[in-house]
Amino acid sequence: MTTGSAAGPVSIKEVAAQAGVSPGTVSNVLNRPHKVAARTRSRVEQVISELGFVRHGSASTLRAGHSRTIGLALTDISDPFCTGVAAGVEATASERGYAVILGNSAGDRAREERNLRVFAEQRVRGLIITPSGDDPRRLDVVRDRGIHVVLVDHRVRRPDQCWVAVDDFSGGHMAAGHLMAAGATRLAYVTGPLAIRRCRDRGRGAADAVGAAGPDSGTALQVIEVAAMDAPAGRRAAETLLAGHDLPDAIFCANDALALGLLRGLLRAGVRVPEDVALIGYDDVDLSAASAVSLSSVRRPTGRLGRVATELLIDECENPETHAHRQIVFQPELVPRESTRAM
Repeated sequence: MTTGSAAGPVSIKEVAAQAGVSPGTVSNVLNRPHKVAARTRSRVEQVISELGFVRHGSASTLRAGHSRTIGLALTDISDPFCTGVAAGVEATASERGYAVILGNSAGDRAREERNLRVFAEQRVRGLIITPSGDDPRRLDVVRDRGIHVVLVDHRVRRPDQCWVAVDDFSGGHMAAGHLMAAGATRLAYVTGPLAIRRCRDRGRGAADAVGAAGPDSGTALQVIEVAAMDAPAGRRAAETLLAGHDLPDAIFCANDALALGLLRGLLRAGVRVPEDVALIGYDDVDLSAASAVSLSSVRRPTGRLGRVATELLIDECENPETHAHRQIVFQPELVPRESTRAM
């Protein structure tokens, strides 16, 4: 069997002839694999591999004005939430014949802006982003190039903008309600900067649950704001609580990293969890189930967020005239474990 190395690049027509299909079928395998029967797609892909066919991406991009790539701009790839979203995006994009280019800002807005410029220069077909700020004008650098955008974990009041998010108010309400059901009356909410919308929403949900218990219940909520949302910040929050006169009997943390750091600080100080203090986090990261005391948490459907965001984006890219912009809110799920057993 010959390859294209001796006589020039292998063409789509050569692949089609070898696979016994039409050039259009080969094109569909490359660009719209979901439209090709699995057996046919497998045969074409095998021939592509055997012949060493390589698509001339730059030429097709110039003809179409865009590529079959999706930009994925994340605030922090080390965050399990972003990792889960990325997995969902990549899986769905691959199924639909798209490649994904990742841009990680690591929480740096200037770096995010540089990534957006690179995406625009690369003529990505569309962009999925977990924005680091609330200013919608920062996305103009890609929108001005005709690049479609879908937001993840970020809501905007624009009927022409697709976004997917989780109901964090409901998640906060769920967490506080679970603590109160376990017998807690003195609750604390340990959160990252309240300038972050999800921190505010989770706190508002917790406050609403406490308020719903009524003044006669004696239930109260203390808010402790820390500078970061990582385990060291959680340990520092534990020190703050331990230095007070009266520990709360239950703590809700805005994410699992804070909760795991706080758990370690409490256990090292001899505080029993959940006997002395019940504890619940948010996000349900893998370490939550494996911690010294397995951590109760509120789970967000991260993979589903990524999948749905990608489906919305591809539909908008491929069907701009008929695409209906959608704003989708997913509900979180309570995951009870040892750290909130009834006290």
